[in-house]
Amino acid sequence: MQPIPSQRLRVVNTLAPNSAAQFVLYWMRSARRPLWNFALQHATQRALERHKPLLILETLACDDPFASVRHHHFALDGMADNNRHFEGRSVTYIPWVEKRPQQIQAGLRRLAENCCLLVTDAHPLLEKRRELARVAEVLPVALEAVDSNGILPLQAAQQPFSTAYAFRRFLQRQLPGHLLSMPLADPLAEVSLPRLTELPAALAEAAATAGDLLYGSRSGLSQLPIDGQVKPVQSRGGYRAADELFQRFLGEGLPVYADQRNQPQQPATSQLSAHLRWGHIGSHQLVQQLLELGRWNPGRLAPDCRGQRSGWWGLDKNTEAFLDQLITWRELGYLFCQLRDDYQQFEALPDWAQQTLERHADDPRPYLYSTAELVQARTHDPLWNAAQRQLLREGQMHNYLRMLWGKKILEWSPSPRQALETLIEINDRFALDGRDPNSYSGIGWCLGRFDRAWGPRRPIFGTIRYMSSTNTARKVNVRNYLKRYGESEET
Repeated sequence: MQPIPSQRLRVVNTLAPNSAAQFVLYWMRSARRPLWNFALQHATQRALERHKPLLILETLACDDPFASVRHHHFALDGMADNNRHFEGRSVTYIPWVEKRPQQIQAGLRRLAENCCLLVTDAHPLLEKRRELARVAEVLPVALEAVDSNGILPLQAAQQPFSTAYAFRRFLQRQLPGHLLSMPLADPLAEVSLPRLTELPAALAEAAATAGDLLYGSRSGLSQLPIDGQVKPVQSRGGYRAADELFQRFLGEGLPVYADQRNQPQQPATSQLSAHLRWGHIGSHQLVQQLLELGRWNPGRLAPDCRGQRSGWWGLDKNTEAFLDQLITWRELGYLFCQLRDDYQQFEALPDWAQQTLERHADDPRPYLYSTAELVQARTHDPLWNAAQRQLLREGQMHNYLRMLWGKKILEWSPSPRQALETLIEINDRFALDGRDPNSYSGIGWCLGRFDRAWGPRRPIFGTIRYMSSTNTARKVNVRNYLKRYGESEET
C-alpha cells in the first residue's frame, strides 16, 4: 500500500507507538467515509506494518455547537452506510453516539491503553483543533492526524489569502503535483488484516445501542442533550446518497452548470454541500471523476493563466466553473479557518470592510427584525421569507439566494456585529452544511470577506457589495421558487 503524502500527516504528540498493544485505532471524526479517505488509508497502512487489527471508531458528539436531531439524523445515515460497508471487510467498525458531554474523550483515553497508535482526521475548525489538542494531552500513545480535506493540503500554504483571485494564482502553481497524489478509491480493497477477537470494554455500551440509532426509529435521540426543536429533513446523509447526487449532477446539472447554476428552479447545482461538510464524500472523488469524464491529462493545463477563473484546466466551461467552486472557493475557506482562529469574528473581515461597516453602523435601518422573527420568516420581503423557509424545511438553501439572505440580515440588524452573530446562529442551527469553513466563508463574504469595495456608497452597507430582492428577481427566475416556499408551513 502506498504511503500518503507527507504534507497530509502531522504527528500530534511526542509519544511512540506501543508495538505490544492489541490494535491500531482510527478515530473517524470528520472524514466520515470508507472511500477516498487519506486517514483511513494511513491507518490501514499502519495496521499492515504491525500485523495488527484495525479498529475504526466513528464518533458523534452531543456537545458540538448547535448539535440537533436534524444534524444527528444526517450523520447517522452516514454511520449506517459505513457500518454496512465495513461489515464485509477485515476491520472492526464501531459507531459511537455520545450520550453525555466528554464521554468520547474519556473513552478514547481508555481505548488508547490497548492500541498501538491512534490515527484521526485533521480539520481546520477551531473547535476540532482544540478537541484534538485536549485528546493529545491525555493519550498515553502516539497520535497522528491526517488531512483529507481538499486537493491542496492545508500545510501547503503558510498564510491565508484575501481574495479568490490571489488564492487561485497560488493554486495554479501548486496543484499539478497534488493532482497526481490522490487517495486510494477503496483503501481496504484486497486488504487482509487480523480480526479483533474481543471488543474493548470501553465500547461495549456503544456497540450495544448502535442498532436502533442506525436502523431503527432513532427514538433514542430524544434522550440526548441536543436540540430537539430542529427536526430532521428529507435529505439523506451517507456516502451512498452523496454518490447518487453526484452521478445525477453529472448527467443533469453539469452540462448547464456555468449558465444555469444561479437559477433556483434549475437542477444545475450538485446539492453536495452538506455531504462535503459531513465528510460523506470527498473532493478527491469528485475531481477524479470529473477529470476522467473530460479525458483530462496534465498536458492540458495552461501555463500562463494567472489566476483566471476559466481556461487553466483545459476543460469545458461547465467543468471548469464547477472545479473553481469546489477547489478555489471551498479550499480558500478551509485554509482561512486553519490559519485564523478568529474566523467567526468581526475582526476577521478585511480592514476596508470593517471601516466601511463601522462608519455606517449608526445609519437608520428602515426595518429591524429580531432573531426570532428572522428564524420564523416573518419579514416584509416575500423572496427572503421563501429562502428562509427552504432552510427551515430542507436544511439547505439555493446558493444564489443564500447570498441575498445574508445581505438582507446585514441590512435588517441593529449593527453589523449583531448581523454577523445572527447569520452564524441561524445558519449553524438549521443548515445541514453549517459549522463548516464554507459556511463561514459565505457568511463573511456577505460582509466583505474575499471581496472588494463596491460603489456607490450606500446607507448601512457603505461600500460592501449590495444586493436587493428586486434586482435578484430581475436576474433570476424566482416565480416557481416563490410558489414552492412562499407560504409558511410547520417545520
